[in-house]
Amino acid sequence: MHFNHSLQIDEKVITDTSPVYIIGEAGVNHNGNMESAVKLIDAACDAGVDAVKFQMFRTQDIILKNIDKAPYQKQTTDASQSQYDMLRSLELGLQEHRYLQQYCRNKGITFLSTPFEKKSLEDLAALDVPAVKVAATDVTNIQYLRQIAALGKPVILSAGMCYLEEIRKALEAIYPINRNVILLQCTANYPLDDGEVNLNVIDSLKQEFDILVGYSDHSRGIGAAPYAVAKGARLIEKHFTLDQNADGPDHKASVTPEELKNLVNTIRQVECYLGSSVKVPTFSEQFTRRSLQKCFVAAKPIRKGDIFTKENIVAKRTNGRGISALYYDDLLGRHSGKDFAVDDVIEL
Repeated sequence: MHFNHSLQIDEKVITDTSPVYIIGEAGVNHNGNMESAVKLIDAACDAGVDAVKFQMFRTQDIILKNIDKAPYQKQTTDASQSQYDMLRSLELGLQEHRYLQQYCRNKGITFLSTPFEKKSLEDLAALDVPAVKVAATDVTNIQYLRQIAALGKPVILSAGMCYLEEIRKALEAIYPINRNVILLQCTANYPLDDGEVNLNVIDSLKQEFDILVGYSDHSRGIGAAPYAVAKGARLIEKHFTLDQNADGPDHKASVTPEELKNLVNTIRQVECYLGSSVKVPTFSEQFTRRSLQKCFVAAKPIRKGDIFTKENIVAKRTNGRGISALYYDDLLGRHSGKDFAVDDVIEL
């Protein structure tokens, strides 16, 4: 399978060499409150992310009423409340999404949302969102993956809580329909212990699949994301919140608006550090090289016609003049074409 290594989300193009695409994951950290959702967009804009993402779902279509919460949800919300009731309180419907999308347009930031079932997918298609995020919960939902792929939009596929073979089957389902996919390494726990980040999986995904790879980060604080960029992640997703102490499943695993801004700045700094993959002297090194690298000079008087030997030449700093000491073996045994006094630069 050869997936495209260039995909476009609104005006931004993601490639193996483009600036890293950063998504501020608002998720459900609005707690069902539109005023909070708008403030999250403002915070995302201030942080400088490329996109802000929410979640769209109809609770009755994704879960039975008697399902327990995930372990992390029990720790961050009322354990006596069902997962169904918790999710119901966090829903934002089509009209709310339409409003938030327009607000994002007015602010100049890309609006994204993760659909969790077919009707929400259809609603987001009607809103013409520029890409579709697939949550880790649906990597094994083959029929749904095909429905998402059929929209023809870039697919951002989270690989959390999955075996490699499950990821392969998911990609095989998408591939005949849509080749604009970016695959995100992710560990689906909130917050994530450092020992479970497993950034080396990024290398495994790149080796196993011919595809753009990114990272969905649930680690604490600025955390693992900048290191994922150094590993080659082309897209970063990070949860953020207005209040880490608020009630709700994801707040404690989310960064503050200030931390989100610091994360963006750190990622841009990492990109600057990574620079070019071509090993040549940089512009500034050209001047340093001239001052510090060595060339040959005469170690003793040399007459025209003498042979250059290890006794009569020596390498010294010459401000870039003469024959580089790199060519020692080439110079030995050659005849001098002129006279050289001690410390004269050897020039043929």
